[in-house]
Amino acid sequence: MKPNLQKTLNALLLFAGVAFSAQAYGRAQTEPIDLQTEHLVSPLGIDVASPRLSWMMKDVRQGAKQLAYRVYVGKDSLEVVKKKGLSWDSGKLLSANSLVVYKGKLLEPYTKYYWLLEIWGKDGLTNSSTAVSSFETGLMSMTNWKGSWITDNNGIEVKPAPYFRKVFSAEKKIKSARAYIACGGLYELYLNGKKVGNHRMDPMYTRFDRRTLYVTYDVTSQLQNGKNAVGVLLGNGWYNHQSTAVWDFHKAPWRNRPTFCLDLRITYADGTVETVTSGREWKTSLSPVTFNSIYTAEHYDARLEQLGWNVANFDDAKWGNSTFRSAPSDNIVSQQLHPIRNVEKITAKSLTKVNDTTYVFDLGRNISGVSQISLSAEAGTVVKLKHTERLYANGRADMSNIDQHYRPTDNTDPFQTDVLTLSGRGEESFTPHFNYKGFQYVEVTSSKPILLTKGSLVGFFMHSDVPPVGEIKSSNPTLDKIWFATNNSYLSNFFGYPTDCPQREKNGWTGDAHIAVETGLMNFDGITIYEKWLADHRDEQQPNGILPSIIPTDGWGYEWGNGPDWTSTIAIIPWNVYLYYGDDRILRNNYDNIKRYVDHIGDISPSGLTTWGLGDWVPVSTKPPVEFTSSVFYYVDAVILSKTAKLLNKTEDFNKYAAFALKIKTAFNTKYLNTSTGMYGGGLQAEFAMPLYADLVPENLKTKVAANLAKKVGESKNHPDAGILGAKALLHALSENGYSDLAYKVAAQETYPSWGWWIVNGATTLYENWRIDAKSDISLNHIMFGDIGAWLYKGIGGIKTDEKAAGFKNVILKPNFVVGLNEFEAKHTGPYGEIISSWKRNGDAVIYKVTVPANSSATIYLPLASGKKAYSAGKLSTAIVNVPAGQYLYEIK
Repeated sequence: MKPNLQKTLNALLLFAGVAFSAQAYGRAQTEPIDLQTEHLVSPLGIDVASPRLSWMMKDVRQGAKQLAYRVYVGKDSLEVVKKKGLSWDSGKLLSANSLVVYKGKLLEPYTKYYWLLEIWGKDGLTNSSTAVSSFETGLMSMTNWKGSWITDNNGIEVKPAPYFRKVFSAEKKIKSARAYIACGGLYELYLNGKKVGNHRMDPMYTRFDRRTLYVTYDVTSQLQNGKNAVGVLLGNGWYNHQSTAVWDFHKAPWRNRPTFCLDLRITYADGTVETVTSGREWKTSLSPVTFNSIYTAEHYDARLEQLGWNVANFDDAKWGNSTFRSAPSDNIVSQQLHPIRNVEKITAKSLTKVNDTTYVFDLGRNISGVSQISLSAEAGTVVKLKHTERLYANGRADMSNIDQHYRPTDNTDPFQTDVLTLSGRGEESFTPHFNYKGFQYVEVTSSKPILLTKGSLVGFFMHSDVPPVGEIKSSNPTLDKIWFATNNSYLSNFFGYPTDCPQREKNGWTGDAHIAVETGLMNFDGITIYEKWLADHRDEQQPNGILPSIIPTDGWGYEWGNGPDWTSTIAIIPWNVYLYYGDDRILRNNYDNIKRYVDHIGDISPSGLTTWGLGDWVPVSTKPPVEFTSSVFYYVDAVILSKTAKLLNKTEDFNKYAAFALKIKTAFNTKYLNTSTGMYGGGLQAEFAMPLYADLVPENLKTKVAANLAKKVGESKNHPDAGILGAKALLHALSENGYSDLAYKVAAQETYPSWGWWIVNGATTLYENWRIDAKSDISLNHIMFGDIGAWLYKGIGGIKTDEKAAGFKNVILKPNFVVGLNEFEAKHTGPYGEIISSWKRNGDAVIYKVTVPANSSATIYLPLASGKKAYSAGKLSTAIVNVPAGQYLYEIK
């Protein structure tokens, strides 16, 4: 490429905010890629003072590494290219770091910043390559809001959702425009008749009276010169919970009629700025969304539609004025995460016509999300869409496994049942605005005969749109289906916070979340969701350290369901995010909260053992004492706290909590461990597995304890006999202590009780109960048995984090070539790139292939049991190999 042409293209791409490599045209083998700010690509509306900047290095050569880097940040794209007029110049640093914190001039609000990254690879310090990305700040401070909080004049019991609109003029040439909208409840934003963005269910759920989120949109392309109309449709969400269930969200202290605040900031070509704001002059009217509940469903009367309500020439003379409201909280911050979207469209697998007014659609898989129906019928026809996970024997929708916690006060709000009243104006289509459900089947009933086909209804799989970063493939179809089902359940329970199930509860149960955290991190780029949810933890934590069992909460869960076996999320999730990303900000932000939590358990449990907790939930037939399981997690929390203190150079705290952890370990083993026999407690699976997994077992007794666990599993005919806590530990405890073949047998079982038992019985998600015929606790889309997804990567693929070099800076590769499996491949894209651990049997030999991404290294542990030897490039290899970035092939025979 000619130099002048390259400069022109570079400048254009800089202006557009597109990452660009100046040497991506064959001149350099090292290329910086995947530039991110705050773990997002070119985010809008950030309001952190010191954003994190990160990148990967693309270089397929053996031993590829970054020798140095330099970051330039500035407000003018052309000046940044020239490395002039900068807000920050990091200087050339001899470092392999690929995540840095901005340390330049104070960031200004409403400002787009460009950052140019220069890196030096293995070619030496004289040859560099560059790439550019951008980020844009939001309001940065609550004092910068110009709009007012407004709502309509109705109270919390009024069911129809409100419309709001305002007409304004933009008379000059528009350079750019941003909409900033904060909301108590949910909203959809419209400009000139079109919905803004493709997000669903914004803003994310928080403790509204302690933290309120705003979202930023680039609306430049939707504005026009002359008259414009901005419209807002508000929904209840968790802010105004009109349905009644056991958690009393209808009594939430924050409950109020939905409200919003909007700043639409227009920058003209002449440099002037105009802000269109929310205020009393906005017109408001009730919408055709006659009822909306995030918990149950949505009702829509198409006869009440006001066509063109969100365009400039609409006649709103009959609409009323808005009214002012106070903000839900005094802490309004930017929502910076992967949003909820309609991620996948799913067509119906089958349609059963019961009669002229009753049809049953089967999507073929269980999902979280909504259905969309398209049909024609005469005005006033009422269509009900009942969403369920099961069918009765007669083929009709069965709600009985998911509505037991619902406490309706009348029959006007049927559970998971949308109600549509048709307008009679030709073909009509309906999709809920402010609700999602968990379902596989949709039973459609109508007040008058209707004609439907299999194409009349589709499903949309909704969830936080976190990018996939992992993949599992094996020679066992059941194992692959378990991985698929686990991911389906994980995503079905990821809506800006982790939930337990997408139908019966939608609650942020802490225990379910920490059990599945590594499954999530292995498979999806979820750091932004976890950071948001840990902020929810900080909002909910009491001064004495106590956390509720569900987060966020209206107050429910401080007295039941919490304890270290559940609410250890405050320690376990930040620690795992650090291990997977190498980013310690989540630990720094939550350090004091972890400390308060551990201190509180110490205050109420001075002996070192604690009885605070729920215990091993939904077991098969055996359950350890609550003191046993909760004390294990108490120990885990203390260890994490001591390690975090050391990481953050808090020496006094490190010494204190290391001693604290030792005290717990000593008390635990003194009470529960028979050092002569290697028996723990009553000798249950969970009582062996949990201490092994948590590293509570004395080193000299691990072999004996592991043998006892293996014997106990054998007594259960190689099936799990534990609840969610024991099941999480079971497979890891076996595979990490010499029993990987047995762990695989347990994981791949297809008879009761097992994960495979669900699969062979048609499951496409994980269940809440081992028994598929259980009379209670039988949601068909629960993530609480979901750690098997992480075990597949770790226990068979052998991909593990290295605590000493977090974020996969050094990858631990410790595969297990388990008997009964012919081939297996695990892929995970970490902060440095794609890691591949793949093995395949070739007669009596095993071919093992490894990819270690650029700028990282790996420690490979080759399993050489039964006198086998490892060869690489025809040469004998040691059992433990330290390798730099690159691709490697080993033959074990």
